[in-house]
Amino acid sequence: MVPDAEARLRALLESDQTIQQEWDAHQKLRDDPRITRLGSFLRKSSLDELPQIFNVLKGEMSLVGPRPFMLDQQEAYDAEGGRKYYLLRPGITGPWQVTERNDSVFSTRVLYDERYANSVSLTADLRIILATCVVVLRNTGH
Repeated sequence: MVPDAEARLRALLESDQTIQQEWDAHQKLRDDPRITRLGSFLRKSSLDELPQIFNVLKGEMSLVGPRPFMLDQQEAYDAEGGRKYYLLRPGITGPWQVTERNDSVFSTRVLYDERYANSVSLTADLRIILATCVVVLRNTGH
């Protein structure tokens, strides 16, 4: 991220209604000006996720589970009816990350998290881990 990333985001959202709508719907921007070229590469290759392995080893995260969200996203998440998220340990990857993460609105995460929480199983987790490997190898992360 560039210095003053959050201030830049706020200024951009205030100055451009179209970008504000994209942010409101997805909680991310396809062409995010806050991200450096190196950061863009790390995100696209999913290498930015590797430090979270330490969180898994410390027991703070799981390999598979609902993706953590930012504190300022909690209201939007809760407004969509997300409740099961709070019962699970957040994961590095999950069903939303390997299916629609780049093509869906933020509220879709709630559906995936709720569905995942209702059907947690080792088999499902192994499928998600395999699908994550495919996504990483295809370099389709954002």
